[in-house]
Amino acid sequence: MKSLIRKPYSKYFRALIELAFIIFLFYSNLLMGEFNKSGNGSRNGLFWAINDIFTLNNFLIALVAAFIGYVVFEFLRRKI
Repeated sequence: MKSLIRKPYSKYFRALIELAFIIFLFYSNLLMGEFNKSGNGSRNGLFWAINDIFTLNNFLIALVAAFIGYVVFEFLRRKI
C-alpha cells in the first residue's frame, strides 16, 4: 500500500533522474565519437578526450537537449 502513495517531491526526483540519464547518454556519445577513426582520442589518449568533451558549450547543449528530451517523453507518456 505504501507504493501507491506518492510523495510530493517524487515527480521532481524522477525528472532529475531522467535529465541526468539523457546528459549521460550525450556525453558518452561524445566520448565514443572521440575514439572513432576520425577522432583524436585514439591518438591523444583518454584524458585528452575527456578534457576535450567537458566544455561549457557541450554542457549547455546537453542541458537543452535533455530538457527537450524530457518534455517529449513526458508528452508521449501522457498521450499513451
